[in-house]
Amino acid sequence: MAQPSVTHALQSSTLSDVLERVLDKGVVIAGDIKIKLVDIELLSIQIRLVICSVDKAKEMGMDWWVNNPVFCSQAPQGQLEASLAKIDERLSRLETPVPVVAAGA
Repeated sequence: MAQPSVTHALQSSTLSDVLERVLDKGVVIAGDIKIKLVDIELLSIQIRLVICSVDKAKEMGMDWWVNNPVFCSQAPQGQLEASLAKIDERLSRLETPVPVVAAGA
């Protein structure tokens, strides 16, 4: 009776090879954490993590950063500057002292 032969991999992968494969194919890590006390759910956390390249994410339809002005290099600068000006104006209004009214007046 012949014994099956065991084959060994002669080729090893470097960290860059593994990283390239992960980014090319993508990895999904999912987990649920639930904390219950006497059959009453106190806390429920759902964790979903996707690790992939930008090209693979776009291929899967995940492109939330395209229209976000913080991440987009082609964001209209006028819009950001106007938003900052509104925040500065509101902050200066909030910081102005309130006049004190006399008690007998």
